Amino acid sequence: MKIATFNVNSIRQRLPTVLGWVSAHKPDVMCLQETKVPDQDFPVEAIQQAGYHVAFRGMKGYNGVATLTLRPPEKIIYGLHEGPDNEDFRIIQTVVDGIPIVNSYVPQGYSIESEKYIYKLAWFRRLRAYFETALDPKEPAIWVGDLNVAPEPIDVYHPEKRVNDPDFHIDARKAFQETAAWGFVDVYRQLHPDTVQYTYWDYFRSSFQRNFGWRIDHIMVTAPMAKRCRAAEVDVEPRGKAGASDHTPVWAEFD
Repeated sequence: MKIATFNVNSIRQRLPTVLGWVSAHKPDVMCLQETKVPDQDFPVEAIQQAGYHVAFRGMKGYNGVATLTLRPPEKIIYGLHEGPDNEDFRIIQTVVDGIPIVNSYVPQGYSIESEKYIYKLAWFRRLRAYFETALDPKEPAIWVGDLNVAPEPIDVYHPEKRVNDPDFHIDARKAFQETAAWGFVDVYRQLHPDTVQYTYWDYFRSSFQRNFGWRIDHIMVTAPMAKRCRAAEVDVEPRGKAGASDHTPVWAEFD
């Protein structure tokens, strides 16, 4: 199984990038975040013509998640629980080949002094509770997405200057670590323990050209999947193209 995650920062603007990427790389599953489109305007037909099934929830202008799968998913859960859930534009679970795949867009937090940051920390606690009730750490499971946390100093440029950023503040990092401690392994860091590699560069100050980035997009898996992971990489090429998302795809492959 090959799985990828990509914050597209608008599926309508980045649709050619997504279609080109899946055509070239042929992932079994591709998880998108920040689709920024209401459901009635989601480009279903174009994705189906590319050979993928798609499950999605979104809204106009911000948020939104979508999961593309080569094979029909055996089960889909929108939100943090089955049934109506207003978090369905941030998290979606699809089961493919018996493996639950959780695609999530964690709140960014805005500022560590804001209510949005408190909401972010609470969201991680809710996510941990979701894992405890919906998944089994002894069984294969995958959690991917824009998780809006750079876990370690190696994962952000000039970390000494980022300590009050909502994506690197110690409380956000602890919340992420406590959630992952349920039973998830970061496969990129497992295979590349000392590599400085980012997944996001903002649009200002020539950040991409100067490599002022963050590693905040992650592929996390349970131990049975971690043992099977044979590759995990960040594809930087899409970020360097004209009209790019400020994020770039991350992918992993499993035996």
